Amino acid sequence: MERKVIQVEGRPASPLYSQAIQVGNHIFVSGQVGYDIEKQALAGDDLASQTHQTIKNIQSILNAAGYELSDVVEAQVFLDDMDNYGAFNDIYTTYFPENPPARAVVEVSALPINAKVEIKLSAVK
Repeated sequence: MERKVIQVEGRPASPLYSQAIQVGNHIFVSGQVGYDIEKQALAGDDLASQTHQTIKNIQSILNAAGYELSDVVEAQVFLDDMDNYGAFNDIYTTYFPENPPARAVVEVSALPINAKVEIKLSAVK
């Protein structure tokens, strides 16, 4: 199967990894944090603004490859503080209101650029 690199201009990127890789009808999106490329900083210091920006970044990558959030089948979520689990879920469920993807949420000791949340996911069409 052909392996296609997905890179979206105007979204956080690095020479160390691809934003996403598409193989057949599967897309694998690298971990995204709430970095706002226009501000050149995290979207805010709080979990809510970072979570919304993280999902906005993910949506842009998915859309560039012709996918939607409804195509997501699996998500891995990394929080800097598990005490934010409930607040994160309140936001997350607004993006996945029905038939949410399989998911794992874990607390980590640190995330890139001191982010509060990072999400990586896979989608299938």
